[in-house]
Amino acid sequence: MERRLVAVLAADVAGYSRLMGADEEGTLAQLKAIRKTLVDPTIAAHRGRIVKTTGDGMLVEFASAVDAARGASEVQRGMAKQNTNVPQDARIEFRIGIHVGDIMIDDNDIFGDGVNIAARLEGIAEPGGICVSDDAQRQIRGKIDLAFDDMGPQSLKNIAEPMRAWRLQIDRDCSPTLPKRAVVEAAQPLALPDKPSIAVLPFQNMSGDPEQEYFADGMVEDIITALSRFKSLFVIARNSSFTYKGNAVDIKQVGRELGVRYVLEGSVRRAGGSVRITAQLIEVAQNEHLWAEKLDGDLSDIFALQDTLTMKIVSSVSNRLEQAEIDKVNSKPTALLDAYDLYLKGVALVRYDRRFDEAYDVFAKAFALDPNYAAAYAMAAQCLLFQQNQAFSLSLDARAEAIRLARMAAKLAQEDAGAMARAAHVLANLGKQYDLAKDLVDRAVVL
Repeated sequence: MERRLVAVLAADVAGYSRLMGADEEGTLAQLKAIRKTLVDPTIAAHRGRIVKTTGDGMLVEFASAVDAARGASEVQRGMAKQNTNVPQDARIEFRIGIHVGDIMIDDNDIFGDGVNIAARLEGIAEPGGICVSDDAQRQIRGKIDLAFDDMGPQSLKNIAEPMRAWRLQIDRDCSPTLPKRAVVEAAQPLALPDKPSIAVLPFQNMSGDPEQEYFADGMVEDIITALSRFKSLFVIARNSSFTYKGNAVDIKQVGRELGVRYVLEGSVRRAGGSVRITAQLIEVAQNEHLWAEKLDGDLSDIFALQDTLTMKIVSSVSNRLEQAEIDKVNSKPTALLDAYDLYLKGVALVRYDRRFDEAYDVFAKAFALDPNYAAAYAMAAQCLLFQQNQAFSLSLDARAEAIRLARMAAKLAQEDAGAMARAAHVLANLGKQYDLAKDLVDRAVVL
């Protein structure tokens, strides 16, 4: 029996028994027409597979949660349009639940917790609505121009633990009556998990033969599976990573959309009886290449070769990730206690006394003691900006000094999100260097 990680969509007709009781033949005829003209074509257009149907519902498998959400929202919009002039008690309205999870496949049917959870989420969806699990929402958010309402933890029938659920807003103008703070915009970056997080992107097929795509994809799937065995790592599922296949990739955008700190990318080149794999590990915030390697192999035993190459890549990547996390933990703003003491005094002068000129002098003493103290440079630069805000003017020399200090802070702030954000504030307001400021803010958000 095959196991697979997929997006599962469960749907049923709200009030089906009532509709059938009122007009059995008419209801069945309408459902048949709706499926033929709207539901089935939409599912097919979004690469879904209808696993089975019942009188009032269906179970659908998608390769990704994004496809499932797009298909579901298109169906619900289409149904809303059809119901515009239909009396409320005669409307056919679907309730839809979406979950991403592990399923078992037997004779084209699917079973398992992934199916059960999707069905339970459908049960708590409103007529005409879509309810998604937390796992699905993580993969959808940032990929489609829709928002979510946080429904909080939900107790689902026959599911042991409460599960967080989200309501997908199909129409932004018809938002459910929830507190506005509960709405999470689709474009908002994902929060990073507590443990090291990585996405393995599809490897490029450099062989010039589209028929060799399977080998590159197979390598990536093996790497994802092997990395997933490390409990200390958070590994993005294949369905999410492969949404970037065939597209030009911006590493920082991937980091924001998937909520990961590291990205592994690479290429595969087959020629005759040999193959070369090139892989590189990138830290998203700094866009820094932490590790890269070229691996060559003989295709005489392709499966043994895949296993060997996967093992080498996974071993190297896991070791480098571990070291990167150790370096992150060990990184300190400054190793000099006197410099840190001065920094704290300067912060107090800014926050409580708003004596920016005195605070600037204190921060200057701090980075004089430790020339690599990014936070001190950033605060000194911000003090000059605050002085301008107080006096509505700043000399050209002071403005140039603030920009210099901010750029120095940006250069030194390897893991200091606060220093990056303050440097961005100064560079945008005094230097009008908006591109650099945006880049710094993006890095700070990832950190």
